[in-house]
Amino acid sequence: MTPRILLIDDDAGLRELLGEYLSGRGYRVQFYERGDGAADEVRQLRPDLVVLDIMLPGQDGLAALREIRSAGDTPVIMLTARGDDADRIVGLELGADDYLPKPFNPRELDARIRAVLRRRSGAPSAGSGADLQAGGLRLQRVQQKLFLGDASVELSTAETRLLEALMSRPNLPLSRDDIMNFTRGRDFMGFERSIDVHISKLRAKLESLGAGRDRIRTVWGQGYLFDAGAQR
Repeated sequence: MTPRILLIDDDAGLRELLGEYLSGRGYRVQFYERGDGAADEVRQLRPDLVVLDIMLPGQDGLAALREIRSAGDTPVIMLTARGDDADRIVGLELGADDYLPKPFNPRELDARIRAVLRRRSGAPSAGSGADLQAGGLRLQRVQQKLFLGDASVELSTAETRLLEALMSRPNLPLSRDDIMNFTRGRDFMGFERSIDVHISKLRAKLESLGAGRDRIRTVWGQGYLFDAGAQR
């Protein structure tokens, strides 16, 4: 099936450029130009992926992302101003799957879209060993939920993939490169600092679940480790 991309940006010139380029790359591209109402547009169109600009009329892209995330788990790539780390980090904390600073080459956006869609299509299906268990925790990869007994917390797509990488190799440190290869694919270069942001979010969710922040340990000079032997 042809992937459907919803581009939310108020720059008519950019919409025309990306619409023409992405259509030529095999996508069905639809457009929206405001922040307010963006979540309703996502619910109505049910795109395979959203490309969402930060600077939008009505409300900004971060507020729109929060509403989109509350309505579902459609993958989102944020477009941010170059050098504005604060917007990138907040976007990742709100559940964006990736970001791209403006200005950018349309080929790079295509590569990132394909990487995000590949990760999504490569997720295990329900009933095919989707649950991953380690250290008394159970990760539902398809439903993107983490369980400790009957208690559970919901995870973003990026958090699920990151925790999957760590839990599938319990008690072994993974470098940032290892994690990026697992979560994004070997042909995709990501933003290393986003890993630290998602680790912080996961630790907070582990703590809220009663599993303890120390389930994910920092191993200096090596990376991160899921401690399957940590106590609650």
